[in-house]
Amino acid sequence: MQILNEIQNGIKDALLSEYNHTIPVESVLISQTRKEFTGDYTIVVFPFVKALKSNPVEIGNTLGKYVVENNNSITDFNVVKGFLNFSLSPEYWKGQLAEISSNMDFGSHPKNGKKVMVEFSSPNTNKPLHLGHIRNILLGWSCSQILEKAGYEVIKTQIINDRGIAICKSMLAWQLYGNGDTPKSTNIKGDLFVGKYYVLFDQKLKEEYSEWQSSEKGKEVYASSHKENQSEENFFKAYKNTYFNQYSILGNKAKDMLLSWEAKDDTIRNLWMMMNSWVYDGFEETYKKLGVSFDKLYYESDTYLLGKKIVEQGLNSGTFYSEDDGSVWIDLEDAGMDKKLILRSDGTSVYITQDIGTAQVRNNDFGVDRMVYVVGDEQDYHFKVLFQIMKRLGEPYADDMHHLSYGMIDLPTGKMKSREGTVVDADDLVKEVIEEARNSSAERGEIGEMDKVEQEDILRKIGLAALKFMIIKIQPKKRMIFDPKESVDMQGQTGPYVQYAYVRIKAVLRKYNQNEVGSYEAYTKPNEFEMALLKEIVEYPSLIKDAAENLDPSSIANYSYNLAKTYHRFFHEVRILNAESEPAKAFRLELSKVVARVMQGCMELLGIEMPEKM
Repeated sequence: MQILNEIQNGIKDALLSEYNHTIPVESVLISQTRKEFTGDYTIVVFPFVKALKSNPVEIGNTLGKYVVENNNSITDFNVVKGFLNFSLSPEYWKGQLAEISSNMDFGSHPKNGKKVMVEFSSPNTNKPLHLGHIRNILLGWSCSQILEKAGYEVIKTQIINDRGIAICKSMLAWQLYGNGDTPKSTNIKGDLFVGKYYVLFDQKLKEEYSEWQSSEKGKEVYASSHKENQSEENFFKAYKNTYFNQYSILGNKAKDMLLSWEAKDDTIRNLWMMMNSWVYDGFEETYKKLGVSFDKLYYESDTYLLGKKIVEQGLNSGTFYSEDDGSVWIDLEDAGMDKKLILRSDGTSVYITQDIGTAQVRNNDFGVDRMVYVVGDEQDYHFKVLFQIMKRLGEPYADDMHHLSYGMIDLPTGKMKSREGTVVDADDLVKEVIEEARNSSAERGEIGEMDKVEQEDILRKIGLAALKFMIIKIQPKKRMIFDPKESVDMQGQTGPYVQYAYVRIKAVLRKYNQNEVGSYEAYTKPNEFEMALLKEIVEYPSLIKDAAENLDPSSIANYSYNLAKTYHRFFHEVRILNAESEPAKAFRLELSKVVARVMQGCMELLGIEMPEKM
């Protein structure tokens, strides 16, 4: 924002002129003046006290006088302890409104020539998209839109986890218990259909494990391996993975299937392609509902092979080492981590293997300046390891790999578990929030006179706004609880609340003939409610820049809520269509138009559509 630079440079010049003291301009701390004080922008004076050997009030008065005398946009100043508050002229604010109004790309930054790849969603093909995926998808989509608005070229991508032991579990369960059923024959959405067999595998494994525990072998293992005073229940709870790998019939079949897949066995590959195609159809249906798309898809089944090649190169260079059983590792203890498995003893890859391959192929494809991985915080350590490995492999992009870590999302009823089938399906959640919007609307009766098609479209927009805003408004690193009923509250910090402010503005604008409104040039003194809106609007471009740098869409959501709240207050306190004068009316209508445009721009960055009526 130009005026902020002018104030900072004015302080720098004042220090040199009045005190012969030189400072870098970025060291001048500036912020909006707090509401309880007079002024628009505030400079913190305390950092200069020691060097100038004077008290903060005297320094503030000296600097304030100099800046006001040398900048026509600044009309007055006051000093409160160590804070120097500047007031800008009404002409300045009117000029800002005119400039913003004429700039249809207000908020957008010029292209900076840099490419960013954002990976998000990245589901497994053994289960449907669920509530946890929705937070991932919404964060990734919003970050992509914000980065693009900030001047970056953005490539939206996902890595589809289409291979591995978890996928084989679903395949094996269908092979053993599916009886030839398909999504079409059962009328079940593809990803939900396949996910059902992932849950079934875990149920069958539990039954098998329970029987094994009471068998002679199970008793023998417990007797020889349990710790002193360790109950059978606690021992077998901790022993489950070992059982799966060493004794389980189902476990051995699933592992054999994975080996057959990697050996390109035709029967297993055909089964894999068929079941994955069902899942992809389901995923695409959900993405369409959420309004998201991707520029490039990557598949683990392709990239894990490249990962293996890179591991071979790393072995030759000494980056990796082999154990006696043939497994491949990297020692990261000197970087504060531990030794990490890269390839299993049987030659099969682990997740880090294909991530190594995926990173390289992406760089080969696009030559991006930055890679952003949107993945839950349970994978924090995984990405620390990955980034450290890429540095040790000497990859040129390694320093620009970033993990956008986010907290898990729960429902008021508690935590979800995929293997136990207690997840909330993404499609069901979308349907639920739309129903909540329908119930809320029925109570108010505001859209009852519209035709059915228009009603359904508005309810869809309200429901999705409720879902998306409620999730995005929480800072990514925080764990959160999503309550569908709370999300549609028209009086709360919600998407529908912001939509209602926008609809209110559109209703006002529909009531006047634009050609009959004159100039606001003669409107000389914007009131406090108008000023509050103007101050928020002018912050929009810098907000975009900060949100892009911090990869934090929550700042956009919270800004749009505050803007809506400020407009609601303005609407109740200030006359618009029956204003005291034509210039005042013109000013307030133009201000309303700009607020609506910025509000809509914010919500588009969050993937939220705005209705014209509610």
